[in-house]
Parts: sequence; structure tokens; C-alpha cells
Amino acid sequence: MKIFSEDLVARAAQELHIANLSTATIGEVLLMAQYLERETGIPFIRMDQGSPGLPINHYGVEAEKAALDRGVGSQYPAADGIPELKQAASRFVKAFLDIDISPRSCVPTTGSVAGSYGSFIACTQRLPGKNKVLFIDPGFPIQKSQLRIIGAEWEEFDIYNYRGAALKDKLESILAKGDIAAIIYSNPNNPAWICLEEEELAIIGALATQYDVIVMEDLAYFCMDFRRDLGHPFVAPYAPTVARYTDNYILMLSASKIFSYAGQRMALTCISDKLFERHYPALAERYHDAGVFGQTLVASILYMITSGCTASTQYAYAEMLRLSTEGKINFVEDTREYARRAEKMKRIFTDNGFHIVYDYDATQAVGDGFFFTIGYGNMTGGELLTELLYYGVSSISLSTTGSEQQGVRACTSRMRDELYEVMEQRMKAFHEDHPL
Repeated sequence: MKIFSEDLVARAAQELHIANLSTATIGEVLLMAQYLERETGIPFIRMDQGSPGLPINHYGVEAEKAALDRGVGSQYPAADGIPELKQAASRFVKAFLDIDISPRSCVPTTGSVAGSYGSFIACTQRLPGKNKVLFIDPGFPIQKSQLRIIGAEWEEFDIYNYRGAALKDKLESILAKGDIAAIIYSNPNNPAWICLEEEELAIIGALATQYDVIVMEDLAYFCMDFRRDLGHPFVAPYAPTVARYTDNYILMLSASKIFSYAGQRMALTCISDKLFERHYPALAERYHDAGVFGQTLVASILYMITSGCTASTQYAYAEMLRLSTEGKINFVEDTREYARRAEKMKRIFTDNGFHIVYDYDATQAVGDGFFFTIGYGNMTGGELLTELLYYGVSSISLSTTGSEQQGVRACTSRMRDELYEVMEQRMKAFHEDHPL
């Protein structure tokens, strides 16, 4: 039995000016869930927005408060970041990726959204004729919106049918055209939680070098492939990265998920030293500077977007990175709670007729973590999103992420212990009302 009537949901969509529920954005679904909760007092199972669901890291809070007490808020921060953060970032990358990046090439940004925005600009302007971005989907819809703002074009493909060795031919068929400036993906993946394996990263890296393409690796869920213990600094196994296979890379490391520091908008854009120092005449001509990639990105692009990052938050991030590198914070163990939630939530869905859409990496079953994907029978993603709303469950359609598969993305971050039983009752009712 449905919890919310079709008339109520339709009225909510009309009042919120949501033209089509089946293609609703994350923000629109969020508004819908809030509206229905407010109108009825019935709590939703919130699987829509990927906002952290764990307590903020208190070491960061204390470091930020101490920085403010020292008076750092009275001065503009340097555009390329405070030395403490740059040094901590360089050591953190070495500790958990076993990759050498100098402090100079580790640049703070106000969240990875600002990092990707600035990087898109620099990447698509550095070489005449290379002005497109290739998305290995499914992915983060906001990044395509950023390209719309700057007027850049993109290509995309769903990796679902191109895992392992099959990835090479697919990538090469696109890169051989010569107009791709950058490749972007998240690893672990938002929304599917699939993880690129070493063979696939080696393919991407080799082709990036061959075709002079910059790989933008979004590591928002850093070390959260909980199938392996990646939480010990300077000890293998290290987190996978394309940086082992090419010098053409930009790594984006956000504080939002690994330290639950999302509200302070802090991330790092870590650039290969060779790419940072590379000279591009097209950048020099456009920006009337030296045309050195890293310098142009920091001083001529990122500074124009945010004029640097909040000084006190940089001290917070530096402290959290430093303590992680020293083994005094185990952020991987802290975030493992998301895997525990995913395991319980998946079981409830699969016990009631749902299936996991992106269920396999190249060689192993997909792990549990911040996100997972579900489908139901022959329903499209849009149909499933809408039907789940009637049962008090919010999600987003995979079609909005560049996926060609039918289903929805489920986020574990807002799940609470008292809601598992509620969720089980609602999905049992859903299954009874939608026999397969």
C-alpha cells in the first residue's frame, strides 16, 4: 500500500515546478522529499543527496578554532594555499597512494567542485583543437553543468559494457579523433560504486600519454573500497590511481566525505609535477602570463573563481591530513560505517525483488560503500524513482548520471538505525504491489 497518494505527489511536483519527476535532479528530489515530510509528518528514507552522514572530524574543528583564535581570519590567504596544508597534502599522497607530488603542486580549492571547474578551463584551453572532455560514466552531473557554463563540449560513454581489456578499444576509438583534452571519472564511482582496477587504470594512463590527454581523477571517496584495508599510511596495499601510469593527471582530494567536513568546502587539486611545470603557448597568449599550466591554473583561473580558500579551514584540513599520515586518525575505519549501512540496505531491497544494477567490477563483485544502484523488473529509472516516492523513499534516476542502465542510485549516508525496520516494511509493501 502506498504511503503517499499520487494526487499528493503530483500536487507537490506542481507547486515545486518540477516538470518531470522521472528526470528530476538531485535538488528537485530533495525538495520533493522535504515537501512530503512537511505536509504529512511521515519520515522519508532519504537516499537522494550524497551528503555526509557521520560526525565531523573533531581534530579539524579544534585546529580551525585555534587558527581563528590566532587571528588568521584577518588576512587574505595565499592563492596557492598555506604551506602547512601543501606540505601535509604532499606527504598524505605519498602515504596512501605511494605517489610523489611536491607541495607546490598541491593546491587547495573550495571543494572539488571548484577544483574540477578550474581544471576544465585550463585543460580545454591549453592546446588548440583539444577542447572536449570525455566522461567515463556514470558520473557526477554537476561536472557536465560546469562545461555548459564555460561553453565546452564533451563526449561520454557508460563503462558498464567496457570493463577490463574492452576499455582500451572503446577509449581509443574516441581519443583517436584528436579533440579530447581531458578524461574524468570518480573512483570509487559516484553513483555506481564500481572501482576501476589496475588493468583499466594502466590502459587509461597509457592512452592519456599517447594522445596527450589529462586525466582528472575524482577521489571524493578516497580509500573507501572497503574490500581491502587501505587505511594504513606508508603500507601496501595503496589506493589505486592512474598516477602510476601517466604524468598527465590531476587528482582531486576532498575533505567532505573522508573527514565529514563538507560544510567547510575544502579540497585539494594535486597536479603531476611534470604537468604543473609544462608550458603552453595558448595559455600564455590568453592570460598574458608565463603559460605554465599549474601557475596559470592557480593565479589566472582559480583565483578568479574563489580568490583562494578560507584560511582557517586550510589549517583544519592540514591537521587532519597530518594526523592521518602519522596513523593517529584512521579515516578509512571511520567511514566504514557506510559499508555496513549499504550491506543492510541492499539486503532489504534484494529480499523484496530488487536487483543491483552495477553489480560487478572487472573481476569481482562490487563492494559496499557510500552508494549503490538498484533496479526493479522492467521499470525504467524514472518510473522506479517515481514509484519509490509513493512509498516514502527518495533516490535519483541513473539516467541523470550518464548511465544507459535502468535503475536508481541509492545513498547510504542518511540512513539511521531506527529506519531499517521502516524501510523493510515499505519495500515489502512495494514488492506486494508490484509483483514480478
